[in-house]
Amino acid sequence: MKERALLVWVLVLALVLAACGGGATAPAAPAAPAAEEAAAPTEAPAPEAEAPAPAAPAAGGVTELKILWAQWDPADYLQEIGNLYEEQTGIKVTVVQEPWGSFYDRAFTEFAAGGDSWDMIVGDSQWLGQAATQGHYVEITDFLVSNGIDKTVTPATLTYYGEYPTGSGTYWAYPTEGDADGWAYRMDLFEDPDEMAAFEAEYGYALGVPETWEQLMDIAKFFTRPDEGIYGAAIYTQKDYDAITMGYENVMFSYGARWQDAETNEVMGIVNSPEAIAALEYYRELYQCCSPPGMGNAFFQETNDAFINGQAAMIMNYFAFFPALASEAINPHAAHTGYFANPAGPTGLRRAALGGQGLSIISYVSEERQEAAREFIRWFAEEETQMEWALYGGYTCNINVLQSEEFLEVAPFNAAFAETMEIVMDFWNIPVFGQLLEVTQRELSGFVVSAEVSESAEEVLTRMAEEHDKILRDNGFIQ
Repeated sequence: MKERALLVWVLVLALVLAACGGGATAPAAPAAPAAEEAAAPTEAPAPEAEAPAPAAPAAGGVTELKILWAQWDPADYLQEIGNLYEEQTGIKVTVVQEPWGSFYDRAFTEFAAGGDSWDMIVGDSQWLGQAATQGHYVEITDFLVSNGIDKTVTPATLTYYGEYPTGSGTYWAYPTEGDADGWAYRMDLFEDPDEMAAFEAEYGYALGVPETWEQLMDIAKFFTRPDEGIYGAAIYTQKDYDAITMGYENVMFSYGARWQDAETNEVMGIVNSPEAIAALEYYRELYQCCSPPGMGNAFFQETNDAFINGQAAMIMNYFAFFPALASEAINPHAAHTGYFANPAGPTGLRRAALGGQGLSIISYVSEERQEAAREFIRWFAEEETQMEWALYGGYTCNINVLQSEEFLEVAPFNAAFAETMEIVMDFWNIPVFGQLLEVTQRELSGFVVSAEVSESAEEVLTRMAEEHDKILRDNGFIQ
């Protein structure tokens, strides 16, 4: 099975994906990664191993289930999983793909009309609050808990992909496509004897995968050599949708900062806490000192390109985009590209910004179709099916699959991905997340990217906190 899995990955990597990001969009924010940047659907090869065990027949004589998702490679993998389900049950599964740029609009336009064009949707984690409170998703708490499905996925993914309100134990989605930010690096540079000797002489410790953000800064500065056309680190700075917010979150969360008080939703003194200020100062310095030229509006494509072109010793990116770097047909450095999870902050805390989506049942379809959708999710959540999903290229959230030797070895970045999915945190998922996000994108971009700034990190974050406070109070999230 391992040989078959490796063949699948070779074929998939040769096709390259583009991907998600922190999610899709809300009315107050632009759409998620543009369709032009996302990879066109590709035909994933079907595994030849035995298919998962047959599922129970769906109720009400339902013969087809339709799932809406964004247009990218994981949707193709889900279609292959759907084909297995049809072989086992006779129920056809059709994955309808919509370009990232119009994914949110198409979904919520249909929801607003009470439409039943699809039975399920793989929606962004940040949509949960809006979709749940507006009645678009079916609550599946009892279903997940009574079947033990809630115990099969990592706790963080259950919280961020499925639960709303946070901490309520109420679930609206099954964690489906896990994703988070990690790092790729040039092993040939890191393991070069001359580079190792020079680094240790300058910094007093051995060159290697950074264990702390402080070490990552040292390494980035060491490899920043404009005369040689190489720079230390390419990071997220794009002002559209959520890119720079997600990039900053990697440092912010690891420094112990948060977006809100977990109990009261208060943001004053939280968004602009000393930890958040230190994290923002760090992120700006990392960009200003060590980023390749032309990276002032960079997201997944730009950081990958900087790596492929030999401009960056390290890059930040979502794991969903690392298959391109593992392809020798795309990345000339593929054979000596390594991957690692986010390093630790000053107190040893390690966190990563979450991407990915959960699978939800749409409330406007008939009871029979809702029951058929539950049967599909029950089957899809089985460990054997989740292994198949992972081998096609889907990023499973299943605890056992993530820890399996087969998963960890099938792709060079899977071990770092599995490690990262234990430390993820997310942005707000409440209905007004788009308004909050617009503020963070604007303020972070203005401070991080500008060569000269007249304000301090504290002043920027205090203004951000004040705007968030007003939005949250106006909408009843802070009493």
